[in-house]
Amino acid sequence: MAKVTYNNKNAAFYKALKADVDAYFHDQNLRKTGNRRLYIKTVVFLIISICTYIFLLTGRYNTVSGISLSVLLGLSLAGIGFNIMHDACHGSYSSRKWVNELLGLTLNALGGNAFMWKLKHNIIHHTYTNVDGVDDDIAKSPVLRQCHTQPWKPAHRLQHIYLWPVYAISSFLWIFLIDISKYFQKRIYTTPIHNMDRSEHVIFWVSKLLYLVFYVAIPVYAVGWAAWAVGFACMHVALGLSLSVVFQLAHVIEETTFEFTGGEDVHLESEWAVHQVKTTADFAPDNKVISWLVGGLNFQVVHHLFPRISHVHYPALSAIVSRRCKEFGLTYNCLPNMGVAIRSHYRFMKMLGQRPAAA
Repeated sequence: MAKVTYNNKNAAFYKALKADVDAYFHDQNLRKTGNRRLYIKTVVFLIISICTYIFLLTGRYNTVSGISLSVLLGLSLAGIGFNIMHDACHGSYSSRKWVNELLGLTLNALGGNAFMWKLKHNIIHHTYTNVDGVDDDIAKSPVLRQCHTQPWKPAHRLQHIYLWPVYAISSFLWIFLIDISKYFQKRIYTTPIHNMDRSEHVIFWVSKLLYLVFYVAIPVYAVGWAAWAVGFACMHVALGLSLSVVFQLAHVIEETTFEFTGGEDVHLESEWAVHQVKTTADFAPDNKVISWLVGGLNFQVVHHLFPRISHVHYPALSAIVSRRCKEFGLTYNCLPNMGVAIRSHYRFMKMLGQRPAAA
């Protein structure tokens, strides 16, 4: 793995910003972890998911209703990922470690794996955001070209069109192919998987087996193969699109920047926090409905600067970040609404799909 380092000798921006954020929590007498608003969302998303799942297995409904309920299940599972799992796996849901560990396993209930995700997301992605050659979230592939330094393939000419079906099947591929592939390769992109003890191996395979039991075996027994296949597909389309779009809008748009290792060690002149500001973007900051549904992940700049602070505090912290960015001459990437962000992502992917002059 190429070694990437930052110019953190002074880290003036982050020191000033952290002082402001710490003062905010002190003055407001607030904890940095979750509060009643987060607990209410937890109950809401869990109830919706469980009740929808049970009704799909035992209720009476027509085809249209079954498809709609399957989509609702997928969206509610995405809500669990955005609001519960994400905070828990970052250790920001609660000040109690066991609560974070327990709720982090909601990712396993969605078909993923908390241990693998923490390495992929918390350590790799948050440390090396948009660094081509290290960040697995923008790993090069023959399907999608996500930055200028990645190889161009003829198929990329159409990626701005077929990326939506790719996003739609992304959660299915993640659960049944990508997770397992990384497990056997013992690496996430260019980073080796270390310290996966026996208990984590057991959790990995038991949770994958339980996923097959609860999402395949039991539903097939209850409603039959045909109905299950349609419902399962609709659930994953809703889940995959939701997860992919929200995370892509945070980093893979016209406004953000990228770095490249080329397999060589790289020293970046920016301090780590400045790099996060340049490679990340907020969207729809004034839309409280979107903020509630996506667990504050529309405030990605704040999240990347302070990943161990619960998302319920992000709207308030964004004003502090914005003020400090202006003071240090940094552009705070913030798109006014989700439509603008989606169009930016679409244009960027279309541009990357064009044949480079040297290709």
